[in-house]
Amino acid sequence: MTKAKMTGAKAASSASKTLTSSATAPKSKTAAGSALSQAKAPQKVTSPKAATAASKVLRDGRTSKESKAAAGSALAQKPSKGKE
Repeated sequence: MTKAKMTGAKAASSASKTLTSSATAPKSKTAAGSALSQAKAPQKVTSPKAATAASKVLRDGRTSKESKAAAGSALAQKPSKGKE
């Protein structure tokens, strides 16, 4: 059984900044919202829609460090496809 992952304090702060910024793209906000919702909830996982948004955020060169930190956290909490 794998260890439950949660969004850390730094990533949660980045997610909060991403969500409150008016210049942030919707995909960044989706990923940030997912990461922030998992800050104190180890049982929650990233949805496929949020994982896809997070992946696109990480690949986009125009994205801020805060958005990428939140997206990385959300993507790290995506359930694995493989058998455990």
